[in-house]
Amino acid sequence: MLAIFNKEFNSFFSSAIGYIVVSLFLVSVGSLLWIIPGSYNILDFGYANLVPFFEILPLVFAFLIPAVCMRSFSEEKKQGTMELLLTKPIRTKQIVIAKFLGCFCVALIAILPTFFYLLSISKLAAEDVSLDYGVIFSSYLGTILLLACYTAIGIFASSLSNNQIVAFITGTAINLFLFFGWDSLNSIAFGNSQVYALDYLGIHYHFKSITRGILDTRDIIYFLSISVLFLILTGLQLKRLSE
Repeated sequence: MLAIFNKEFNSFFSSAIGYIVVSLFLVSVGSLLWIIPGSYNILDFGYANLVPFFEILPLVFAFLIPAVCMRSFSEEKKQGTMELLLTKPIRTKQIVIAKFLGCFCVALIAILPTFFYLLSISKLAAEDVSLDYGVIFSSYLGTILLLACYTAIGIFASSLSNNQIVAFITGTAINLFLFFGWDSLNSIAFGNSQVYALDYLGIHYHFKSITRGILDTRDIIYFLSISVLFLILTGLQLKRLSE
């Protein structure tokens, strides 16, 4: 299991692709927050906090994480090493977990430099204003849980096809639907009435709750359940391929 994790993690940074993806993330987010005028620009926002940062993260990660995960199983299928991997003396769930952790650690590395934003915000704040570090901690915890969800979805999408582009599009589509789709369905009237509980099924509802500084176990359980669900689906897909 450790060997598969190391292979997955190291393969991402053994070429320029890994550095390009992480750099694109940091440049795009940094530009929106500090350079490009708009509603996400912290300097235009008027308040010394990271609210705009955590508002754009779900959308950026909806594309970034599938790009990180798309080659996990797709590349194995394309190179014909999937059969060899499945015949190794290791359980299917261990393969899935190792692949998941490899991609998840890459995603964590991408957000580590963003802690410098916290330092910048603390310098911008007035002397008599203290940052709400509780909300910031909660928001970063929500970001890590969101990364876990997106990574599990990306791994699942990669197990469905031997084409990395197809895996990327599939993973991105699922991410966007789970984050924004339920909100859209919630606004549609069914039988002259709206089902307001639909947004509770979406990631947006729970992520927004956590980034407000509310650590509710129901939100944490939701994120963990979505992650485990897609990891189980990935394992079932691999078992189907091995038959």
